[in-house]
Amino acid sequence: MKPLFIALFSAFSLTACAQQTDAEAAQDPANAASAAAPAVAQIETTPGTPEDRARQAILSINPNLAIELIDEAPIPGFREVVVSGQAIYVSDDGKYLLQGNLFDVQQKRDLSQAGLSKVRRGLVEQVPASERIVFAPANPKHTVTVFTDVECGYCRRLHEEIADYNKRGIAIEYLAFPRMGLDSDDARLMVSVWCSADRRKALTDAKAGRNVPPRECDNPVATHYQLGQRIGLTGTPLILAQDGTQMPGYMPPDALLTMLDDLAARAAAAE
Repeated sequence: MKPLFIALFSAFSLTACAQQTDAEAAQDPANAASAAAPAVAQIETTPGTPEDRARQAILSINPNLAIELIDEAPIPGFREVVVSGQAIYVSDDGKYLLQGNLFDVQQKRDLSQAGLSKVRRGLVEQVPASERIVFAPANPKHTVTVFTDVECGYCRRLHEEIADYNKRGIAIEYLAFPRMGLDSDDARLMVSVWCSADRRKALTDAKAGRNVPPRECDNPVATHYQLGQRIGLTGTPLILAQDGTQMPGYMPPDALLTMLDDLAARAAAAE
């Protein structure tokens, strides 16, 4: 039992390490911008219900964890709980906890993704259009949200092919995720991009290594960064379809189009 407990504890501790009190954050300049973002409201549950027992079970491990979703699990006798981009399964009596993907062997499908996609979609939909940097064709067939960094190689490669994505009917809507943290030169450059009069040009220049004049303004970079953490982002670029499905990292234009077409066909068949 010890190895399993350690694995679970480590996963939860990773989230816990990202949680600081206001006093701690105020003493830590590297997290000052992050601390300014609004706190995540905890889910409310009715005492005595399986949902409440699941919530109490998770919070008994770490009371600082922000729970995004509690719903009926695909397996009887369990609730599915989404915490920081992970799907956790808690028995209805609150005694047992399972961590990991739930795979349907007959359908050959990861059932964990349904709840995770629902959470991702809901979180991304909260981002106003005015905060996004959009590269889109006139009549897009598909729209994806991309958490991007100006320094990572695959983010730059994706942007070099932006015209090819657009030609295939794919609109790209960028959100900021400075992977080196909010107190990095990377983050300051992304603030300058989002504060530029022409954000599209500034982002293109930044990804190409060209100079972007330093600027400051009321900007969404810290909010986007925390949103990425809540979704469970571990690397950039993170590409999300409109239904919240997460793509497997960078994908060439033709491969991304094929996957988006497949998602749309499956959604239509399920209606």
